[in-house]
Order: sequence, then structure tokens, then C-alpha cells
Amino acid sequence: MLMSLAGIAFGVGFIVLTQAVTSGFQGFFIQTILGADGAIRLEDKVQLTTVPIEEGAFKISVESARKYKEGVAEPRLQMEAIRSIAEVKGVSQVLRGNISIQSATREDSAQIFGIVLEDHLTVSDLGKQIVMGSADEFRRSPAGIMIGQVLADRLKIRLGESVLISYAGQSTRYRVSAIYETGVRDVDRSRIFMHLGEARTLLKRPFGATFLQVSLHQPDRAPELCKVISDMTDHRATSWQERERVWLSVFQFFRISAWITVSTIIVVSGLGMFNTLAMIVMEKTKEIAILRSMGFTRADIGTTFMLQGGLVLVTGLVAGWIFGALCTWGTESIPIRLRGVFSTDHIVVAWDIYHYLGAGLAAAVVVAIASWFPARRAARMEPAGIIRGASQ
Repeated sequence: MLMSLAGIAFGVGFIVLTQAVTSGFQGFFIQTILGADGAIRLEDKVQLTTVPIEEGAFKISVESARKYKEGVAEPRLQMEAIRSIAEVKGVSQVLRGNISIQSATREDSAQIFGIVLEDHLTVSDLGKQIVMGSADEFRRSPAGIMIGQVLADRLKIRLGESVLISYAGQSTRYRVSAIYETGVRDVDRSRIFMHLGEARTLLKRPFGATFLQVSLHQPDRAPELCKVISDMTDHRATSWQERERVWLSVFQFFRISAWITVSTIIVVSGLGMFNTLAMIVMEKTKEIAILRSMGFTRADIGTTFMLQGGLVLVTGLVAGWIFGALCTWGTESIPIRLRGVFSTDHIVVAWDIYHYLGAGLAAAVVVAIASWFPARRAARMEPAGIIRGASQ
């Protein structure tokens, strides 16, 4: 029984640990994505093509096709409309264009993101992601730019140096006011933030925007608000869940697979408990008969064995929860440098009571099944038959 107790404790603890780690990285990934790209992105104006249908004296138009025109027309009007929604936290217009950037030693390709800084700080974590320089320095420099850490390393650019940005045969020199790091390599490798007015001049696009980036007070409500915003603005709106559905599916797969794998420890412990209780029933048949002859009912006998399993369960759960919490705390302190999908210098964990409740439920189901069969067998024993068999 002691081995079963230890198995349940270790199984519960490892379930808590694996769920804390997988949920922690998933939550950190979501936080990184929301901090870089916002909860909703509004882009591409919807153009409906209708076909007139005549039926007698009536004439109606039926939608035959839906086309999308790249970009956002009248971005300021669209922003005012979106801000009227109570769930919206902020809106920022972005003008994007492909450019070539050249430092003193190297040339590379990148993308310009023309922004209004104050608006963009409400829809992203850009202000917190700056690792060199500051947002104030960028704000004070009309010809200043912010570039990602990966791109700065590739071009060997330092803070305060100037670079040459070329678009459609025109080259303009800009000064690096800040260097940021989102942790998403593709973002830090390609995005260059520039004041919207400068971007319009460089890209020769005095009107419109490429997309609007929207942040929400409750990002989980993005899918339902996309429909509202799309109907309001006649533009296509995509939620962060839709944009990142592949990665979210990957994290979900790892969470489920880790839970199933570690749960086998509890299942094996349950089998061990079943064998132990079954052996006790076989060895204690005479004692069970004596108890029955003393007036104990079948329910009393069954409850006795179920209580044994319950005692093991409670002890194993408490020990497992403590073990899981200690392992989670220790794992969180392990230094590890990760760069790519997100950026972190230690293992990220999530402290969630549901991890403990889920592990407890799994252990309770296994222990209940493992205890019920031996308890049922013990309760069905007839004292007269046992005593008669023992006397022969």
C-alpha cells in the first residue's frame, strides 16, 4: 500500500508540474503575441458584388461575390467608430511597406511600420520592449526609428547611429532612436518603427493605412468582437486566436499529451492498490466472516475497504500537491535562455488551482475504481459459507 501511496503522490505532483509548465509557456506566448500584434487586426476593405434579379414587378439585388481591397480607407473615421465599442482598449493605424536598409557594413531587407507612437503604445507592449534607448527619444526625433534587436545585430547597428533606408529608388537617412526586443524572432528581424508622417513621405502614400491594430480589455473575446467590428467598418477583422491557431493547437497538444503520459503513473499505482486490497480480502476472509456474524452489514464491510482507499487517496493528494508546488517553484527558478517564438531567460510556469483540482480528480477516479471492486467482493461474502469452509 505504501508503494501505491507514493505512486499517487508522484503522479499528482508530476501532473501539476507538467500542466504548470505547458500552461505557463502557452500563456507567455499569448502575452507576447498580444504585445506585438494586438488582439484584433483590421485590414482589407470588403467589396460586395451584387447581381440584380427581376421577378415580375419586383427587383432585388443578391450578393454574388465578396472581394477584398487591400488597406484601410479613412483610418481616422474607422478608429473613431471602433473606439466607441466599450470593450476596446486602444486602436492604432499602421502603414507598412517593404524597404531596404543599409548600415556602414551591411545591407538587408525589412519592413517599415509607420505609427503614431501614443496610439501604438495603447495596443502593444512596445514601450516595455525597448532594451536600448527610450520611447521619449523616439518621440523627440522626427527622423528617428526603432529597430529590432535581431536586425540591429545583423547590421551591426548601435544606438544613435544612422542608417540609409531605400524605397522605390529613393534613399533617406534615419537615426536609430531605440532598439526593441519582442522575443518573436520574425518581428525583431524585420520590423522598423517610424513616425507615420515620415512613413507616408517615404512610401509615397499620403492617405490610408495598411491595417488597424486593436487591443481589448478582454482579449479572449476577440472572435465575437471581430464580427461586430467587421460589420461596423466593412473591413475584414481577424482575431489573435485565428492568426495564431497553429501555435495554439501545438500548445494544446503538448498539454494533453503530457497529462495523459504522466497520468499513467496514477493508473499503475491504482492497479497496485487494487492488487493489495484484493489480497487483503483473500487473506482476511475469516475476519470478515466474524464481523458479519457480529452484526456488521455488507455496506459496513464495503465502507471499511473504501475508507482504506480514501485514506490513501487523501494522503497521496496532500503529498502530491505539496510535491507539485515545490517542483513548480524550483522549475520556475531554473535559468534557461530561449529565443525564437518568444523570449525568456527562465522556465515560465503558471500557478493555477485548476491544475491541482484536475490532478486530484484523476487520482480520485483511479483510487475509487481500484477500491470499489475489492470492497464489493468483501461485502458479498457470506459468513456461514466462510465459517463452514474453514471448519472442514
